[in-house]
Amino acid sequence: MKILLTGARGMVGQNILEESAKYEHEFLSPSSSQLDLLDSAAINHYLAEHKPDMIIHAAGVVGGIQANMAKPVKFLVDNMLMGLNLITGAKVCGVKKLLNLSSSCMYPRDAKNPLSEDLILKGELEPTNEGYALAKVSSTRLCEYIRKEDSSFQYKTAIPCNLYGRYDKFDPNHSHMIPAVIRKLEEAKQLEVDEIDIWGDGQARREFMYAGDLAGFIFYALANFEDMPQNINVGLGKDYTINEYYRAIAGVVGYEGKFVHDLSKPVGMKQKLIDDRKLADFGWSHTTSLKEGIEKTYEFYLREVNNG
Repeated sequence: MKILLTGARGMVGQNILEESAKYEHEFLSPSSSQLDLLDSAAINHYLAEHKPDMIIHAAGVVGGIQANMAKPVKFLVDNMLMGLNLITGAKVCGVKKLLNLSSSCMYPRDAKNPLSEDLILKGELEPTNEGYALAKVSSTRLCEYIRKEDSSFQYKTAIPCNLYGRYDKFDPNHSHMIPAVIRKLEEAKQLEVDEIDIWGDGQARREFMYAGDLAGFIFYALANFEDMPQNINVGLGKDYTINEYYRAIAGVVGYEGKFVHDLSKPVGMKQKLIDDRKLADFGWSHTTSLKEGIEKTYEFYLREVNNG
C-alpha cells in the first residue's frame, strides 16, 4: 500500500519508519512544513495529489504533566484541529483506510482498572491532561461516526498505553517520565548528586510500553486490518509504580544515590492500566521487557542526545 504517515518526525513516527524497512509498503512521510495539519485546504490538496491507500495518524503535540499544565490551549486546539482536519479530509478524498493513534489518557480518571475500550466518555477526565484527552476523544469518536455512516470507510483507533523509547524527547520540561528520569539520573550520576526527588509518594502506577513494540503492532494491524476492532488498547496489561520505574532506571544508568518524595507536586491519575483482552484476542503481544527497553533508550540517549 501507499501509506501517508503523519508525525513522521516524532518518536512513534520514527519507530514506524524504522520498522517499515521490513515491509513492501510505500510511505509518504511529510514534515509539518510540507503538510500543515492545521490547514484543512492543504490536507485536501495533498491527499488529492498523492492519493494514499491508507493513513496512519501519529502526529500530535505531546508532553508530560508539566507541558500539559503549562499549555492546555495548545494541547487541546492543535491536537483537535489536526485530528478533525485529517480525518474529515481523508473521507472527502475517498481514502478508505485510516488508523488513528489515540491515547489511554482519554479514559476517565476514576474508572476502574484495567481500562476497557467501552469506558470512553464514561466519567470525568484527568485535569492535568484534559485538553489533550478531549482532542483524542474527538478523533476517536469521529472515526466511529464515519464508519457508522458508511462502513466502506475502515477508520479505526489504536489506544496505546504510555510510550517511551528511541527518538524520545529527553527535555525535562517536555518529556514523559521515563526519558526525563533517564536524563535526570544520568546527570545526577555525572555530578555525583546523592539525592533525587520523586514527585508525589511514588505509589502511582503506570504502564509504559517500548515504542518499537507499538511499531510492531501497527504493521501487524495493517496485515489484519479487517479483523481489528473499532477501538483497541495496545499495551502490556501490566503496570509498575513510579518508585519501581526509578529503581529500574537507576539500575540501568548506574545511579546509586537515594530518592526522596516531594508530596507537594501533582502526580496525575493513581493508576492507568489498559485492559488487553481485545489485544490478546486480536493475536498480538509485546516482546520488549522493561529492562531491555530502558537499556535501548539509555543507549540512544547517550549516543544521540547526550553527545549531540
